[in-house]
Amino acid sequence: MTRAALVIFDNDGVLVDSERLANGILAELLTEAGLPYTLDEAVRDYMGGSMVSMRLKAEAMLGSALPADLEDRYHQQLFEGFAHLQPVPGVREVLDRLDADGTAYCLASSGTHRRIRTALATVGFWDRFEGRIFSSEDVEHGKPAPDLFLHAASTMGVKPDDCVVVEDSPLGVEAANAAGMRVLGFAAMTDPAKLSTATAIFTTMDELPELLDQV
Repeated sequence: MTRAALVIFDNDGVLVDSERLANGILAELLTEAGLPYTLDEAVRDYMGGSMVSMRLKAEAMLGSALPADLEDRYHQQLFEGFAHLQPVPGVREVLDRLDADGTAYCLASSGTHRRIRTALATVGFWDRFEGRIFSSEDVEHGKPAPDLFLHAASTMGVKPDDCVVVEDSPLGVEAANAAGMRVLGFAAMTDPAKLSTATAIFTTMDELPELLDQV
């Protein structure tokens, strides 16, 4: 199906349908802390980034420190919401085709290992990615720096220009470009204009197999 030696998937919004839940919780917590946010604004400013980068950006806007327990409260609410988490529609069939073709794939996410593990276990994808999971916790600089994608490729033994990244956030697309990788922008929830530097853009997982064969 694909000419790529390795397909690198983002997790939230690409494999698991969690972006609306996660950013809604974040918007509520930031609003409580005195920095009013809507869901759409949280998606715009923070989707695809790590909690470390979120705190730095939000505190700079707020002009003071966020509550020390904000991340703990965020993850507690998120994991409670994960009880009803579902895969992104159509992605299971994409993984089936990659397996059938013998194409290697892995996961590289700004989320913590605990968050990734919990999400994958809930939707039944843990066995498909175990041992091939890379988190921003593993590198010094998360997205939009290229470090995470380069770490994933190096660990998997694949050159960057033989990789294709599947991302739904501007930060992730920027990171993949910086790593010298081809990147397919998934615009199901994201304004396609914000993914304009991707190699190609798609809106449903049904389109992905053909794109993987073309890039």
